[in-house]
Amino acid sequence: MTCGINNSRVLLAHGDGGLLSREMVRDIFLKYFNNPLLGQLSDAAVFRLKGEKVATTIDAFVVDPVFFPGGDIGKLAVCGTVNDLAVSGARPVYLNASFIIEEGLLLTDLEKIAAAMAEACVEAGVAIVAGDTKVVPRGHADKIFITTSGVGIVPDGLDLGYHRPEPGDVVIVNGSMGNHGLTVLTAREALGLEGALKSDCAPLNHTIFHLLSGCPGVKLMRDLTRGGLASAAKEIAESCGMDMLIKETAVPVDREVRGAAEMLGLDPFYLANEGKFLAVVTAGEADKALELLHESIYGRDAVIIGEVRAGRGSVYLQTALGGTKFLDLLAGAPLPRIC
Repeated sequence: MTCGINNSRVLLAHGDGGLLSREMVRDIFLKYFNNPLLGQLSDAAVFRLKGEKVATTIDAFVVDPVFFPGGDIGKLAVCGTVNDLAVSGARPVYLNASFIIEEGLLLTDLEKIAAAMAEACVEAGVAIVAGDTKVVPRGHADKIFITTSGVGIVPDGLDLGYHRPEPGDVVIVNGSMGNHGLTVLTAREALGLEGALKSDCAPLNHTIFHLLSGCPGVKLMRDLTRGGLASAAKEIAESCGMDMLIKETAVPVDREVRGAAEMLGLDPFYLANEGKFLAVVTAGEADKALELLHESIYGRDAVIIGEVRAGRGSVYLQTALGGTKFLDLLAGAPLPRIC
C-alpha cells in the first residue's frame, strides 16, 4: 500500500522515517517540487552561491514529551539542524527558528526551552539570527512545535556524496544505537523503564570536522535519526547502487537499551538517534578515522560495523548466530513524534 490514490489519509507511520515516509515524499512532494538539489534526498542541499560552496537544511520538531532525560525539544531542534549540516560536510554558521506555541504553555517551560537552545548553540558555535513565533488556541497544537533551518559553509575540495562509496570501503558509527528513540518512548508512556536511559542528543559538528580534517578518506556520512541505523543504511545502499554488510555483533547497543527494547519488542537498529552518524571510509584510512573519532567526546565509542560490497542496493545483517538477514526500511511499526 502506498500513499497515492490507494491511501486517502495520512497515517502516523508516514512520519516515522521509513517506507511510508519515503513513499509520501516520492508520490507527493517530489511530484511537485523535484529539482536536482531536492532530488538527492540528502540531509542538506549543497550548492554554490557566488563562488562559495554552501549547504542549507530545515527540520521541524514535534517530540513528545517536550522534556526528556538527556534533553528537550529546544536542544533537539538545534542539534538536529547542526548535525544535518555537519554530515553534509558543512561547517554550520547560522540558524533560524520558528515556534508554534499552544495557548496555556507555561512561560517558565518556554524559557527553559529557549535556554537549552542557547546552550546548544554555544556548544556548536552557531547563532540563531532570525525567527518567528505564532500562538494557537488550546487544543490546536501540543504545547510547542519548533522548526529550525540552517546554513553552513562547505570547504573547497570536500566531496561527500552517494557517488563516492566503492566495494571494500568500511562502515563506521560513532557510538551506541537507539538511545534517543527508546528514551523518548519510555518517557512518553511512563513505563518506568528509564533507569539509566538517556537521549544521545548532541551537536556533532566539531567531532565530524575533526574527523574530516585528518581523514580525507571519508566518502559519505548520514545522520541516524528517524528510522535508525537500518533505514539509513538501506537508503545509502539504494542511492549508491551497492550492497552493505553489517555485522550485528559489531554494532554497539547499550545494555539498558537492549534490555528495554527486548521487553517492548523493538529493534534498536530501527530506533532513532540524535547524536550518532554513519561514515563510509576507504579501508586504508579506517584506523586513522577511528583514532580521530576516539579523540572526541562524541566519538570515543566509534567502531567499524561493516563494509560496502558490490551489489544492487541491499543491506545484509550478519547475525550473532552466523546467519544473514535483510535490513529494509522501517515499515508497519510507527514510532511517531520521536524528534
